[in-house]
Amino acid sequence: MRFGLVGYGFGGRYFHAPLLASAPDIDFAGVVTRSPERRAELGKDQPGAAAYDSLRALAADGVQAVAISTPADTHIPLALEAIALGMAVVVDKPFALDAAEARTAVDAAEQAGVPLSVYQNRRWDSDLLTVRHLIGTGALGDVSRFESRFERFSPDPGPPAAGGGNLRDFGAHLVDQALLLFGPAEHVYARMTAKDDDCFVSIQHTGGVESQLWGSWIQGAPGPRFRVTGATGTYIVGGVDGQEEALIAGRTPATEGDRWGTEPEDRWGHVYRGGAGEPVPTERGRWDTYYPAFAAAVRGEGPLPVDPWDVVRNIEVLDAARASASTGATIML
Repeated sequence: MRFGLVGYGFGGRYFHAPLLASAPDIDFAGVVTRSPERRAELGKDQPGAAAYDSLRALAADGVQAVAISTPADTHIPLALEAIALGMAVVVDKPFALDAAEARTAVDAAEQAGVPLSVYQNRRWDSDLLTVRHLIGTGALGDVSRFESRFERFSPDPGPPAAGGGNLRDFGAHLVDQALLLFGPAEHVYARMTAKDDDCFVSIQHTGGVESQLWGSWIQGAPGPRFRVTGATGTYIVGGVDGQEEALIAGRTPATEGDRWGTEPEDRWGHVYRGGAGEPVPTERGRWDTYYPAFAAAVRGEGPLPVDPWDVVRNIEVLDAARASASTGATIML
C-alpha cells in the first residue's frame, strides 16, 4: 500500500515517518510540505521519500492512504479533502477542536466509504499494555481509582491554541486511555490554568471507576505515570514509555527488531499490597503495530486500529472538561 504523510514538523518527522517507513507491506511514498527546511530534513531522514506540494498531487501519484500530522486546527479541513480524493485517512491527535467538528469528518468518511482512523498511538504504550494485562488477569482486584499523568517541566509553554492547547493535546491521550480501560464517562470535573499549561480532569465512569488525570508542562517534580488502585493491590509505574525517546534518538522498529518497545528492568512498575512492592515486567510497547493494522483494515482484513467514534466520545469528554474548568461545575454526559 502506498502511504503518504502531510506535515513534517515534530510529529510528522518523529512519530509518523519512521513508523511508516519501517512498516511491512507499506510503501512510504513521501510528504506533503512546501517548506524548504522541511524538505531538506525529509531528504536527509528519508532519502527515498518524495516531497509533494499538495494532497491532490499525492493522490495523483497513486498514493492510497495518508496520515495528517499538522496543527490541530487544520486536521478536519485536510481530512475532508483527503476523503473527497478517495484516500484512506489517519489523523493525528487531537483529531478535532470540538466534538461537532469531529462528527463532521467521521460522517463524511462513512458516507464516502473511506476508512478513517485517529493516531491514538499511546493505546500501545508499554505501561498501558501492562495495566491492561494486570486488570485483565485480576491481579489488582476490582479497580476503584485510576490516576494517570503526562507531566513535564519545560520552558516551552506547550501546544499553542492552533495545536489544540494542553488540555486537548495531553488530554487526548489521557482521556482516551481512561475510556479504553473503564468505559463511558458519566460526569466530568476539570480545572486548568489560564495559560492552559496545567490541567486536571476527573472522570466518573458509568461502571463506577474514577479516573484522575493530570497534564502539565510546568511540573518540576512529575508524579507517577500511573497509579491504579484495586481491592487487592495497587500498581505504580514512574517515567514514561520509551518509544518516543527511541524515535527522537533515531531508533526505529526496523533498526531495533524484537528489541523495539522493550523496557529495562529499572523502569518496571511495582504492585503493592501494603508492604514492599513486587516488580512487574513491563509489556512490550507496540506503536509499530498501528500502521500495519490500519493497512490491513483498508484491505478489508481486520478492524480499524482506532474506531473514530471512540475519538468523538473522547472529544465530548474534553469539551465537557473545558466547560467545567470555565464554570466550576461538574458536567453530566
